[in-house]
Amino acid sequence: MTQGIVIASEAKQSRGETTGGAVVYFLAPRAERPFIMDSFVFAAVLAAAAAHAGWNAVIKGGLEPFAMMVLITLGAGIASLALMPVVGLPAAASWPWVAASVVVHFFYSIGLIGAYRAGDMGQVYPLARGAAPVMTAMISTTWLAEPLGPVGWCGLLLLVAGVVILSLRGGGDLVRLDRRAIGYALFTAVTICAYSIVDGVGARTAGNASAYAVTLFAGIGIVMAAYAMVLRGPQVFVAMAPFWRRGVGGGAMQMVSYWIAIWAMTVAPIALVAALRETSVLFGALIAVVILKEPLRAARVVAALMIVAGLAAMRLA
Repeated sequence: MTQGIVIASEAKQSRGETTGGAVVYFLAPRAERPFIMDSFVFAAVLAAAAAHAGWNAVIKGGLEPFAMMVLITLGAGIASLALMPVVGLPAAASWPWVAASVVVHFFYSIGLIGAYRAGDMGQVYPLARGAAPVMTAMISTTWLAEPLGPVGWCGLLLLVAGVVILSLRGGGDLVRLDRRAIGYALFTAVTICAYSIVDGVGARTAGNASAYAVTLFAGIGIVMAAYAMVLRGPQVFVAMAPFWRRGVGGGAMQMVSYWIAIWAMTVAPIALVAALRETSVLFGALIAVVILKEPLRAARVVAALMIVAGLAAMRLA
């Protein structure tokens, strides 16, 4: 009998059912699993993707990318520390997952910064964000026994193809991508896959997705601040000071975006949540066309239609 990690009372509470006891985690057959992508979860993850696009837009302005990323991470970490007395701490069994995720997110940041330095964003972004959902789906369907089915797989691959086309912006830069940039991009994709799986399982183990999320962001903020201090010294924080409003706004969007995703992975298949997060590229393109008045090219229209078709198929899966 296929078995895997599942949620008991927390999943029931998310559907309006109560058990009157502590959250209990256990091993159960796949047929008993409550992981379903219902309409509310679907809409919530899309909203999270929009917030993800928002904080990624913030990181492009003002400071150089490393300092801005640290500032936004600090903003999310400080907000999380403030919320910790309200939401509490996750179950002790989830702390190893929190620690592992903090480490993975650290390497994700290093990989992403390295990828952007080695190649243009239009080159590395399609590889990093396009490969990650496929990797996540392959692992979650085998290790966690969360099969997507033919329709789900078709939707996921269609969405990923649309993300890649949209990210390329109709250019041919990908063919000139050097090996170093490819290495960084694929490393970044591996870290995205890793933290998606780790946080999905960790939040299910935590008994409280919100407690898991704020603890994670606090840990990431501390680690990134320490790394910035070692790498650049105290002057990096002096340089950040004039941009503190961007840090607060970007940090809030980063925290809300991934907080929703973490919660969603406790009630829906991890692979579907991870893939839906990549629609942030579509929201980014909408911002570029509507607000920044960039031209609406045919490639963008085709990519957007592919993403929407992929979303529809994943919703039906």
